[in-house]
Amino acid sequence: MRGILEHNKPLAEFTSWRVGGPGRQVYQPADLEDLSEFLATLPPEEPILWLGLGSNTLIRDQGYAGTVIVTQGHLKELSQVGPQQVRAEAGVSCAQAARYCARLDLTGVEFLAGVPGTIGGALAMNAGCFGGETWPHVAWVETINRRGERRQRQPSEYQIAYRTVQTYPDEWFVAAVFNLQPGDKTIALAAIRELLDRRAATQPTGEPSCGSVFKNPPNDYSARLIETCGLKGHRIGGALVSPKHANFIINENNATAKDIEALIAYVQATVKQQHGVSLEHEVRIIGEV
Repeated sequence: MRGILEHNKPLAEFTSWRVGGPGRQVYQPADLEDLSEFLATLPPEEPILWLGLGSNTLIRDQGYAGTVIVTQGHLKELSQVGPQQVRAEAGVSCAQAARYCARLDLTGVEFLAGVPGTIGGALAMNAGCFGGETWPHVAWVETINRRGERRQRQPSEYQIAYRTVQTYPDEWFVAAVFNLQPGDKTIALAAIRELLDRRAATQPTGEPSCGSVFKNPPNDYSARLIETCGLKGHRIGGALVSPKHANFIINENNATAKDIEALIAYVQATVKQQHGVSLEHEVRIIGEV
């Protein structure tokens, strides 16, 4: 194996909330071939967690009693594979993919610049923002299973909905090819800059958060419901509901995962009590209580 294997590695450094206990073992693969070889060495019952930019993920303070695969900075190949197609591996950041396509005079995925994660995470949850979603642009995906076997799958093989993708057991996304449209890079890059300016103006982009915490309920917005409950600025321990955007929780003062999880539960209970709406968190909560 050519990757980096570490034991009892603190996972806070791999999460955008900057919280999380240790992973029993953490592997940073050299490339897809190396990843295949490593996965094939794991016992069939070994728990496996994948981390890209570590957004949309809350790892509890006790950590993860299994193997963590870190893709950020490792599965990073990005290439044009057809006149209007680009292939991106799972560790490529969404923002990098959006700019890469724009510079090739290819358009359609500018919205990815506003997604605070990697391509792997965007595929796993059908990530989106500002009116765009990931999967409508997918030509096909490449996956890997726990035996290290790789295959291609078509979008028609998945059930895809808002922030949800029904995946296959013990199989994970390692790359995707995107269908794009011809365009003008000057216009596309300007659209990306405008999108990022909007994001910076409305979201706490410079502070440790996971991105949006809650899914929007039908015909409404989680942020509106939370704000009308007077919860902007509410804190538990070091965790704070962002005063800038109510659907963000900030690690303001050395929060623990327990602080953040308690604040998530408090927001849910308050919105349920005042509005009768059950907010569903889109963030994954990982580890034993």
